[in-house]
Amino acid sequence: PMMQHYLQTKEEYKDCILFYRLGDFYEMFFEDAELVSKELELTLTGKNCGMEERAPMCGVPYHSAEQYISKLIAKGYKVAVCEQMEDPKLCKGLVSRDIVRIISPGTIMETSMLREGESNYLGAVMLRGKAGGCAFADVSTGEVCAASFETDAAMHIQNEISRFRPRECVLAPEAMLSRDIRDTLEKRLGSRVE
Repeated sequence: PMMQHYLQTKEEYKDCILFYRLGDFYEMFFEDAELVSKELELTLTGKNCGMEERAPMCGVPYHSAEQYISKLIAKGYKVAVCEQMEDPKLCKGLVSRDIVRIISPGTIMETSMLREGESNYLGAVMLRGKAGGCAFADVSTGEVCAASFETDAAMHIQNEISRFRPRECVLAPEAMLSRDIRDTLEKRLGSRVE
């Protein structure tokens, strides 16, 4: 039942590395375990979980999880934290768990995960023909800036992207089709584009 819950939760958060709380550790299984063990140089083990083969697994102590999450975020990954919602000592059967936070490069609020002296913008871009707009928010400071352009929007938006340098950016469908905007984000800035 625990592994079934893990797989259901992972299905809901496919684009995230799932940190799944088991006692004093956050565990990762299958592809997440293989990825995290390689990216963070952790030991990859296995767990018998009622399947034909042992599930690849790796974990980190819950009290030091922030430093591991910080390293993954710095590499551009998103992390979903699945926490135990009740005390395992006080409940019978499967401990209730739920996602309590999704952390991505543009949504960091912890000072320890931020780059000192740099803003940490999350961007949004929309295009419609030659018009469009963009917005940038730093959730750690509350700063928000937005602009709209009636003509030559793609060029103006590229300039704004270069100025704000977002760590992560969400693009509306037409903006996603703009190779110039995607290249500015991905190649010049190394931002994650969704």
